[in-house]
Amino acid sequence: MSSGNLLFTALSCVFFMALVGWISWLKTRGTADTKDGYFLAGRGLGATFIAGSLLLTNLSAEQLIGLNGSAYGYNMSSMGWEVTAAVATIAMALIFLPIYLAGAFTTLPQFLNDRFDPVVRRMSVVLFMLGYGLVTIPSVLYSGSVAVLLLFDMPTLTGLAYFPALVMTVIAIGVTGAVYAIFGGLRAVAISDTLNGVGLLIIGVLVPVFGLIALGGGSFGDGLTQITTQNPEKLNAIGAADDPTPFGTIFTGMIFANLFYWCTNQYVIQRTLGAQSLAEGQKGVLFSGFFKILVPFMMMIPGVIAFHLYGPGLGTIDEAYPRLIRDVLPVYLSGFFLAVLLGAVFSSFNSLLNSAATLFALDVYAPARGGEASDAELVRVAKIASLVIALFSFVVAPLLYFSPEGLWQIIRVFTGFYNIPTVVIVIVGLFTSRVPAMGAKLVIIFHVVTYGLIRFVFDDVITLHFIHLYAVLFWIEVGIMLACGWLRPRAEAWQFTRKEQVDMTPWRFAKPLAVTLFSCVVATYLLFSPLGLASIAGPGAVFGLLISALVIANLGVWGMAARRTA
Repeated sequence: MSSGNLLFTALSCVFFMALVGWISWLKTRGTADTKDGYFLAGRGLGATFIAGSLLLTNLSAEQLIGLNGSAYGYNMSSMGWEVTAAVATIAMALIFLPIYLAGAFTTLPQFLNDRFDPVVRRMSVVLFMLGYGLVTIPSVLYSGSVAVLLLFDMPTLTGLAYFPALVMTVIAIGVTGAVYAIFGGLRAVAISDTLNGVGLLIIGVLVPVFGLIALGGGSFGDGLTQITTQNPEKLNAIGAADDPTPFGTIFTGMIFANLFYWCTNQYVIQRTLGAQSLAEGQKGVLFSGFFKILVPFMMMIPGVIAFHLYGPGLGTIDEAYPRLIRDVLPVYLSGFFLAVLLGAVFSSFNSLLNSAATLFALDVYAPARGGEASDAELVRVAKIASLVIALFSFVVAPLLYFSPEGLWQIIRVFTGFYNIPTVVIVIVGLFTSRVPAMGAKLVIIFHVVTYGLIRFVFDDVITLHFIHLYAVLFWIEVGIMLACGWLRPRAEAWQFTRKEQVDMTPWRFAKPLAVTLFSCVVATYLLFSPLGLASIAGPGAVFGLLISALVIANLGVWGMAARRTA
């Protein structure tokens, strides 16, 4: 990149980022002074901001590189994590969100305190805080910074050695993200996420378009013909046992991993807890599910295009997307792309930071003060906690560079320490009334000890895929809780106490749209399968028959919905 192009990229990037910051500031002035205002955006988030924030909180620079690399090196099987997440958003919209909003909960541990006892609340806070503070936040900051370095070759552009360039990038991204989280609260995070999400969608469409034009020698149609007729196995999402994501895993542990992430993970669900009404929350969550359906097209097809452009000879699969960006993206879009990339990185960072501060202020500090802390005091404590956690992450994140193998192994498996017990406790807590707090405590202790032994001590003996392991542990832990409820039931059945602060009228189109969303999941898998594009002959009669059946079923569902609301 020439010095002139570099200057243009930098200036245009600063312009787009400043525009996002200015709009976010205009929309959040005077709204982050109270507890609900700071932690839940004043319970005033509409569907657009909820969907936009969920989209960008979930998607990161690491996924841009990783998913495209997986498609380049293997096939489309890794889309399982993205596409099947849409099913979890349906569960969130129709089952979990109505309960969360009816209870006016600010955090998940607050619900666990209401259902079980303060000890379960504290145990869950410890798991979340350790996961966020020690691993997730630093690793998001590190992986995002590495993505920026890889895509734009920052050491060469800045003249710095790799590690100093990494430290500079970590601090720059971290400070930008922290400003939103510390000073603007959840509303600033949601607004900036939505604006950057629009940019991500634009880039997500343009990159495969430019890639197909380059592949087709200037013809989009010729490029599309090449990827659908040559090496069609690259478009297969039905993963074999040796693929990154075996197809069978989407029916076992992936279900529970996605339920945890979309229905019980504080840093994801917090923007839904700030919905201005149940209807707006349901719209936002379901719309985000449709965005997940688009991920294979935006974040994996470019990897397939890179395979057809460069062949299998790249040094590593992670080089596929950066090289495609450098080769096909016009210079006039480079600054916009960099701004979107940075936005995706610090979106995940500031969302985690905001949620960690929320957990500390409301589930650690407030109970310690006996519930006597004022709104102003809680907001001040949250800002201080955000600053401390941010500074800590600035120190830890670059250190991942010196021991990548060991630390990345911990990062990869650490979520498994708290995702399954959390979703088990929440589900059993919601749908039973006699299971005691002892059951939740036993499950947390059992899971942490058992999972740690399996992953770090007996990993050579127990070779079951870690996603299948999630399912095995889930059912064992459900059994433990139900056994506790049978042997030592609560003296009094738990009763849910409604404290809703927003309109709880469900969105009338939530259920038919959920059916359509699920149909899109099925249709996407049919498209990227040997019945669809992953065949030399292309989609055949069976594919057409199945898609037609889905369309007819949806027309019937929407027809019945229209008659009921007429």
